[in-house]
Amino acid sequence: MFETGHEFTLTEAITLGAVSLSLVAAGAYVVLRIRRQPKDKEKRRRLLVNLHGRLGDATITDANDGILYYEYSVRGVTYTASQDIAQLREQIATDLEQLIGRPASLKYSPQNPANSILLCEEWSGLRVRSVPPPGEAVPEPGSV
Repeated sequence: MFETGHEFTLTEAITLGAVSLSLVAAGAYVVLRIRRQPKDKEKRRRLLVNLHGRLGDATITDANDGILYYEYSVRGVTYTASQDIAQLREQIATDLEQLIGRPASLKYSPQNPANSILLCEEWSGLRVRSVPPPGEAVPEPGSV
């Protein structure tokens, strides 16, 4: 059935090595692709809610350590939520504590209204002046 003492030829050894290397590379790619960093998962969540979410009104109830706390209602159900905006802090030109008690717009997932955002890389529901892109002038108050 099997011969004992079979020696691999150079071609067989190269082929076996190439196949093994390919399988290891494919496995590593799959593992790394599945195991995204938490900050990447959160960014993806924000962008998906922005893309597919519905607009609503919220009230900011608290702000500390880069986290905004807010309340909103969807179909008669009141939700209390928070969003860590530390990665997006450079988009806000005001102190977070000044937002407490102010209204804001939010986007929420129609399938899961508890999944909501006040701010993402492409949109802001905060009703404050945002930081202009580099090189763009800041408009004077009353000039717009």
